[in-house]
Amino acid sequence: MKIKPLADRVLVEPAEAEEKTASGLYIPDTAKEKPQRGKVIAVGNGKKDEPMELKVGDEVLYGKYAGTEINYEGKDYMMMRQSDVLAVI
Repeated sequence: MKIKPLADRVLVEPAEAEEKTASGLYIPDTAKEKPQRGKVIAVGNGKKDEPMELKVGDEVLYGKYAGTEINYEGKDYMMMRQSDVLAVI
C-alpha cells in the first residue's frame, strides 16, 4: 500500500454491502446502505498524547458519517481518525 496515513488517521477498506436480507429478499442497489465496518489497511504513527491503538488487519466498526471516502487505483477506501472508530471486532 502506497498510502501512508499521518498522525492518528487510519485507512479502512469497507466491507461489501449486503446483497440480501436475512429472510432471503434481494436488496436493490438504490436501497443498499453504506457499510459501517471494514478492515484496517494502514495506520499512522499516532500523536504524542494519543498513541495508535489500531493495527493493520483489525476488523473495525465506525460511525455512519465517519471519515472521507477515497478511490485509489480503482478501490474504495475510508480515511478516518482513530477516534472515529467505535470498536474492534
